[in-house]
Amino acid sequence: MSDDNIVTITVELHAGPLDGRTTAVTLTEEDPWTAIPNDGCAYPGGSSIYAPDTRGRWVWQDDQPAGNA
Repeated sequence: MSDDNIVTITVELHAGPLDGRTTAVTLTEEDPWTAIPNDGCAYPGGSSIYAPDTRGRWVWQDDQPAGNA
């Protein structure tokens, strides 16, 4: 996407350690996802990864150690 097409939306997170929370996501790529720092994920200091499913719901994908997301 060009800079003219950058969009920030607020999404509700589903499943995983941040279920039910909302977060702002900036859509800048064809394959959007977001890494959210999360003390409750599987890795201390790591992030929980969320991406939209085919219905547009932002669903937990995985937890990543710090520095990998």
